[in-house]
Amino acid sequence: LAGVASEDQWRERVVAVIDKALAGEYPFFGHWFRRLGWPPDFNLDPVHNIRWPVGAHCLKTARSGPPRDDIKLVWEASRFSLAYHLARAYARSRDERFAEAFWRMFDAWGEQNPPMLSVAWGCGQESTFRLMAMLFAAVMTLNSPSATNERLWALSRYAWQVGRLVEVNINYARSQKNNHAISEATALWTVGLMFPEFRQAGRWKVAGRGILAAEVRRQVYDDGSYVQHSLNYHRVMMDDLLWAIRLGELHDLRLGDVVYDRFRRATEWLLAMIDPVSGRVPNYGPNDGAQVLPLSTCDYLDYRPVAQAASHLVNRKRVFGPGPWDEKMLWLCGPQSLSSPISPPDRPAAWSAPAGGYYILRGRESQAMIRSHSYRDRPTQADMLHVDLWWRGENVLRDGGSYLYYHADPRWKHWFISTAAHNTVEIDGQDQMTKGPRFTWLQWTKARVLEFGEGRFVGEQDGYRRLGVRHRRSVEVAQGSGECYEVTDTITGRGTHDVVLRWRLCDAEWKREGWAWSADMPVGLVRIALDLPPGFEATLNSGQEDPIEGWESLYYGEKQPAPTLAIRGRPALPATLKTTVSFT
Repeated sequence: LAGVASEDQWRERVVAVIDKALAGEYPFFGHWFRRLGWPPDFNLDPVHNIRWPVGAHCLKTARSGPPRDDIKLVWEASRFSLAYHLARAYARSRDERFAEAFWRMFDAWGEQNPPMLSVAWGCGQESTFRLMAMLFAAVMTLNSPSATNERLWALSRYAWQVGRLVEVNINYARSQKNNHAISEATALWTVGLMFPEFRQAGRWKVAGRGILAAEVRRQVYDDGSYVQHSLNYHRVMMDDLLWAIRLGELHDLRLGDVVYDRFRRATEWLLAMIDPVSGRVPNYGPNDGAQVLPLSTCDYLDYRPVAQAASHLVNRKRVFGPGPWDEKMLWLCGPQSLSSPISPPDRPAAWSAPAGGYYILRGRESQAMIRSHSYRDRPTQADMLHVDLWWRGENVLRDGGSYLYYHADPRWKHWFISTAAHNTVEIDGQDQMTKGPRFTWLQWTKARVLEFGEGRFVGEQDGYRRLGVRHRRSVEVAQGSGECYEVTDTITGRGTHDVVLRWRLCDAEWKREGWAWSADMPVGLVRIALDLPPGFEATLNSGQEDPIEGWESLYYGEKQPAPTLAIRGRPALPATLKTTVSFT
């Protein structure tokens, strides 16, 4: 451990987080803190200062909405992510205060959450994440005096309760066709392997193995992209499988070939998305703050830890040179993994995952991700033909994120998933799809790629067919003294329509010169130039609340102003808008 993360990194990202938690400030979603006391008050939403009920069955209480808003704000502490920090700190220092802190937190959670009588029991996936964290920390502290027989028996009881809870409810999880089913199958697999003394262990092990194979086959597309159209949920799926695969190998019981094959494809897909300078990925799709295995000193936004561990697991090779992102691989695969060969992934000028609808064009030091997909599984955001652009580690054109899944103000609840929060065209103030109840969309968008190859993408989407309008977008990469991306948006149809093209920009001092905006950044000069039909106007907005414009959320539950270039007009169709983004 000492050779993976520097002392300064360790103190800042592990010990300091623990110290704040022990002082009563608990970490939320890998970034911010709120006061829960110590041991934590697990049934308190500290953002709204609302206590969730204990004593009624969880099926009656475990749902978001008035009067308690977002259930994730009370679930987060019960995910027990702090246990990973405490276990790692104990393994590195053998300081008994870390071991005792974990077990004291474990005691407090059990005291505050009687089985099935608090909201923490209301979700099998949440119970699974908690169990994984508890088991990891328990194994790391097993030789500590704090790991008493009474506490170990309590942990065994909890493991059995999770196994039983998941077994009864997993058909519901499977009906959702999302990561809940993979997580809950991982719970059955885990309890079946680690607690053979349970009467149901054999049944749970077999069920978990079979469900994992079936769900991975149907949730990971042939090209490695993921059914939930989300980079964060892709990582959740991969963390679940990292745990499940390694646990099986350690018990000399390998999961089926389909799991390894789909995991390999998912790994290759993720590697295509990662910016090699920053380790970040497009902030695309639902981002609920989940990080199932927070086993490194890297920031929540850095995807190198999961990619490094996954690459070693499937290929016995590392894709990044030595760094703090090695720690997750070290925990899961052992010290020998640190000596495995380094083989950086190929980065072709054009790469695609057509089953999921992801297309990438690359320059020498840049990368553009374009979305073009006809949904066959539940969509999450109305964002077809969105473009995400990176240059020298800067996310120059970016996605708005998620913020909160539930909000008392319906405007905020909807805006982050809307067409207006993405780098695409909005027609007549409407989304590309019709919003249904809760997480659902109606009239799913269909898109198709007309041309794709080195240096060029052309696609179109029919999200506005109900208005008699079609949107076509081309993206071309040009090389010269610098790098340049030319984006042409063509809106066809009949009549006159309100057209808004948005470019969500990185945080910088943007200066206007006629129809161009430029920012002199530490990595170089970025310039965005517009060629528009008569009658269009362009404004740069940031942090506007009425109407909402110019915001982003990098971490769940947190939003901040973000400069957004909005180009508006009401042309008679057809109309063509050209944007040129150049780097020098």
